[in-house]
Amino acid sequence: MSNPSNMGSSPRKMRHNNVVAALKVLFEQGRLSRAELARSLGLNRSSSGNIVSQMAANSLVREVADDAGDRSKRAGRPGIFLELNPQSAYFVGAEIGVEHITTLHVDLMANLAAFQVEPFDGRSVSAASAVELAIAQAFGDLPPEIADRVEGFGLSTPAQMDRNGKVSIAPLLGWQDVDLHELTRNALGGSMPIEIENDANAFAFGESYRDRNAKAGVTLVLVIETGVGGGIVIDGKVFRGGHGLAGEIGHLVLPDSTELEQVLGLEFLLRSHKSQMELTETSLAQFLADVRDRVPAAVMIAEDWARHLALALVAACRVMDPDRVVLGGSTSALYPLVSARVAHHISANQAVTFPLPNITVHDAAETGAAFGAACMMHRRFLSFEDRALFEPSDDPAPGS
Repeated sequence: MSNPSNMGSSPRKMRHNNVVAALKVLFEQGRLSRAELARSLGLNRSSSGNIVSQMAANSLVREVADDAGDRSKRAGRPGIFLELNPQSAYFVGAEIGVEHITTLHVDLMANLAAFQVEPFDGRSVSAASAVELAIAQAFGDLPPEIADRVEGFGLSTPAQMDRNGKVSIAPLLGWQDVDLHELTRNALGGSMPIEIENDANAFAFGESYRDRNAKAGVTLVLVIETGVGGGIVIDGKVFRGGHGLAGEIGHLVLPDSTELEQVLGLEFLLRSHKSQMELTETSLAQFLADVRDRVPAAVMIAEDWARHLALALVAACRVMDPDRVVLGGSTSALYPLVSARVAHHISANQAVTFPLPNITVHDAAETGAAFGAACMMHRRFLSFEDRALFEPSDDPAPGS
């Protein structure tokens, strides 16, 4: 594995940069002819052809015949086109939550290949044990043909951490002063690239990673589980803030001195539902069913949730003015049932000159943080950080 800082301005580095640029173009634009790829790279066909040969030698790209959809967009006779070979590389992502561990992997096109969600009692497990459980779950059942092609492991968790994966505190998990990067490196062994990120930041990154349209503008992502995490994406890049805490509106303090996440989180909803309905046990599914059935006690709990969410969004939107708000996490399933009430409370608490944000629920709300962690590794692979992407013959032979 090459270190970019040691590559200088050699022809090798230029070739490496061009290979990375070609991979990124094919990822972002999809299937292209050789001529289109050369134009996108600003290279002549000969230079572009050498790059294609390098990628093909590593099975990173494949040739495909033009189909009817492509012929309709291009003049002339059908030809042969290039596209990324999805099965040539995989990237594993994991989320260590408070009540579950989610693991998955994506292919070279950042398509979700498979995922697994397992119950987990985060408060009763040390950080080291949690990491080992996540890695065992992520890699335990991977078929050999996938395991041999894993190019990175991304891990997300609800914690305050720096850019190097050192956790200062994870109050929902009971962790403090934990070097999560070192724990993950030790548990994995070897030299596989890894990245550690706050769950909301990872969720926010993955939310817009494959969608070119979603990358434009400002997006606020809220992950509502036991707590409320927040992430901000500006023109496709995660805005972490000075200490990695940007967007954490779950810690806003309400007039009664209660933190917002204490009245929006899953535990509060279930505790309120159990108490108001005089139940011995309940679940999110049961609570949502009671809201849909217009059970008065459940509707009142949902109304309070909608009001508190609206207050949080008004405060957040006045600071960052997002184009859209994306809700993730299991508890976000309540939003579609109360969206009109949220809009009402937002309108009642802000001037009419301010627009209502476009609020949506993520289509994979429970896997978003793990997916984002995998996408962080995918981005790293398509970058200049630590990937050579050369066939073995490119290096000098021993003794030469």
